[in-house]
Amino acid sequence: MAGIGLEGDGSKGEALGKCLSGLVDDGSTESHRYYLSWRTVLEMLRDRGYAVPNTEIDLSLHEFCAIHGQSPDFDRLKLSVTHKIDSSKRMLVVFYGPGVVRVSGIRFISGLITSKETLTGLILIMQNHITNQALKALDLFSFKVEIF
Repeated sequence: MAGIGLEGDGSKGEALGKCLSGLVDDGSTESHRYYLSWRTVLEMLRDRGYAVPNTEIDLSLHEFCAIHGQSPDFDRLKLSVTHKIDSSKRMLVVFYGPGVVRVSGIRFISGLITSKETLTGLILIMQNHITNQALKALDLFSFKVEIF
């Protein structure tokens, strides 16, 4: 039965339907990895009751790459959301680059946070490990820090 393909399955060179073509990754591995992390953290925040627009969660990989490029800038991926019910609860999400997270990186992140008084949580998304000294530096924050 080799060579026998189902009609419309792409085996004979015909165009695939929109639902399948949307799953094809034209981007880099890096952009795909950030896209999946971005989408997962948005879904997690929505499940926790934070105000996350469905348009952000429903963003396709192609749309994500059009906005952030093939090699996304970590500063542009940073986001801040407030809770739907309790607007005094605000969560900040920071993507950290591929390097090891050191104390200097934690100081940099601390500098990114403009209003520490209103922040109730920080989600730090890393690609590499974090040093013990950097972990201790995270303990100095007055809000909960989650590391992924």
